[in-house]
Amino acid sequence: MRNSGIISFILVLTCTLFSGCVQVNAWEKGTLAKGEMAWDPDPLAKQLKDHVYFSKEGSTGGASLGGGGCGCN
Repeated sequence: MRNSGIISFILVLTCTLFSGCVQVNAWEKGTLAKGEMAWDPDPLAKQLKDHVYFSKEGSTGGASLGGGGCGCN
């Protein structure tokens, strides 16, 4: 049992080292600034979707958390 924990740790460490952050060069940053790379490419559509969600939910805020307005989780 102990060996599997060590093997798991080594596997996670190896994956972290080889798939970590990448330095973005100055000429590559234009790609990241495109509209389709935004979290919400259409802010007006997001506002409408949030409005409909909050109207159905009967509450405001906390859209990123689980649970419902009925008290069930």
